[in-house]
Amino acid sequence: MRGLAGQFVVALLWGLHWLPLPVLAPIGQGFGMLLYLLAARRRHIVRVNLRLCFPELDPAARERLARAHFRVLGRSLLERGLLWWGSRARLERLIRVRCGERIRALLATGRPVILMAPHFVGLDAGGTRTVMDHDVVSIYARQKNPVIDRWLYHGRARFGNPLLLSREDGVRATVRAMKAGHPFYYLPDMDYRGRDSIFVPFFGVSAATITGLSRLARLADAAVLSCVTRMLPGGRGYEVEVGEPWADFPSQDVEADTLRMNRAIEDMVRSMPEQYYWVHRRFKTRPPGESRPY
Repeated sequence: MRGLAGQFVVALLWGLHWLPLPVLAPIGQGFGMLLYLLAARRRHIVRVNLRLCFPELDPAARERLARAHFRVLGRSLLERGLLWWGSRARLERLIRVRCGERIRALLATGRPVILMAPHFVGLDAGGTRTVMDHDVVSIYARQKNPVIDRWLYHGRARFGNPLLLSREDGVRATVRAMKAGHPFYYLPDMDYRGRDSIFVPFFGVSAATITGLSRLARLADAAVLSCVTRMLPGGRGYEVEVGEPWADFPSQDVEADTLRMNRAIEDMVRSMPEQYYWVHRRFKTRPPGESRPY
């Protein structure tokens, strides 16, 4: 049954990817509103996250933000087919890069590079576009559905020569890849239930946060640049923005570095709050004695 469900999803995405994006985008928004109505558990998680992170908003404003999030989430799910089967020319037209020369300049000096890519709904589009320009290294988590897993892996590996590692490959494999000239497309902002994590604030709420950005930057002597993907309205595609290299990073204080990362992500989220991946239980791991918010 799982295989049949995966085949249906893949067939649907394949059929939809032929549509022009200005046509596909509103279909995705409608699908997102259907998810909002039917996915009660995820709707609850989004509402809790928004209540914790934006206490200054009144309930009506947070509910509007929750609906806006599901609309862009629905878009990102249905537009996945573009990343799996769209031609290089089409994707280069739909996913534009700002300041990509910053990556090339650092690589030309032989400096390892970490692209700090927070979980926005356009994350996979940004990853695909980055792979088209650079042989990146990234962490790939296997999916439970074997059909979805096969096509997701295909989508991430179809351009260039990326290196997709598992978490079991460890830090050394990642550091070796960076030192060999592979920019690391790194997603450090999820709750991994205490694995290599410390508690630091995220929007003023204590959040279990992995310390990998600081540790990897130190081990590889790597420059850290933000790499943020924005979904553009009206079916106009996506925009990937590469930030300036972080100054004075890493420091000698891993906790301070991790807090700096969270504050940087907060600033990015505030610029497009509906596009952050709020369906994730970001605060599921709690300090001793704290109740679980979900």
